[in-house]
Amino acid sequence: MVPDAEFTSYYGRPIIKSPTWKVPDVPLYLYLGGAAGTSACVGALADLTGRGPLRRWGRFAALTGALVSVGALVHDLGRPRRFLHMLRVLKPTSPLSVGSWILAPFGTLSGLAAASELTGIAPAVGRAAGIGAAALGPAMTTYTAVLLADTAVPAWHEGHRELPFVFAGSALAAGGGIGLAATGDVRPARRIAVAGAVLELVATAVLERRVGFARTAYTSGRPGRLLTLARAATLVGAAAATAGGLVPGRRGRLLSRIAAGLLNGGAAATRFGIFEAGIVTARDPAYTVQPQRARVEARRDGVPVGMSDPMHPNDPHDGLQPHALEPERGEDVEAAEDDGNGGPARNPGGDATGADPRQLDKG
Repeated sequence: MVPDAEFTSYYGRPIIKSPTWKVPDVPLYLYLGGAAGTSACVGALADLTGRGPLRRWGRFAALTGALVSVGALVHDLGRPRRFLHMLRVLKPTSPLSVGSWILAPFGTLSGLAAASELTGIAPAVGRAAGIGAAALGPAMTTYTAVLLADTAVPAWHEGHRELPFVFAGSALAAGGGIGLAATGDVRPARRIAVAGAVLELVATAVLERRVGFARTAYTSGRPGRLLTLARAATLVGAAAATAGGLVPGRRGRLLSRIAAGLLNGGAAATRFGIFEAGIVTARDPAYTVQPQRARVEARRDGVPVGMSDPMHPNDPHDGLQPHALEPERGEDVEAAEDDGNGGPARNPGGDATGADPRQLDKG
């Protein structure tokens, strides 16, 4: 009788290739792009409703976010020409290609709107450019979520339904928060910031509940601490933004500026936390193997697929914990790994200290 096949990885080594994206380049790119997209929308709304100071603030923030976002992306790519190469072809099936074609025209239109605002030349062109940038704003806030979810990284792919809402809420909170720092009437920015904060908090909670086995990566370690900090900053920032609209005078403006800092800090921490959670699940094979094993067992036992999730409260299967996919080692394996002096010998699969498998014993 042939025993059932077991899902394992070779000595606990990663099954999928971990992303090579750099920190802080890519998390900053994720945060700044979303904040820029919302700022462009705030600027266009302020322009159409006659709020000059808020319009200027939104246009300048959109351009600044776009420029720094592109700079972070180019730094991660290593060479500026690699970003230009991505613009040679528009591939609708590639989120990276589509994202490049969103970011490039958005930056151009934001630049035209900001230049008109700064110089006072061609205000009609500036208005048209600002409206054009605002039209691309929603895509700026969410396409990076699609970019992450389209990978094989468990924490990102398993959350493909919820990540766009998390990123949209985070971007709205950040962009609206930036608008709170402007002078004059900032009521549109305040509403956007508070609505975005609520959306971010709710969507993050839903993500952590539905993402399944990868929930551990979102709630523990460094990613868990970052996301906890993000929730606290967003919650307090939303409360400060609301209070700033109720308290008159200097105290109200001070509360609004505090809210701006907290909301943007929370948005940035959200992007960093989600990014690092993905890296954790890419490096630990348990996050790849265990959900697959649960789905196979569920189909075999006739259990609904939604209940085959190791984090589901009614899951009939006992799931492994992360870092638990070490191979079973019999006495013959242990003897083979003994170097003759009571210590572990190096071998192509790695050693007890986790050395590079390419470092074979040459002695």
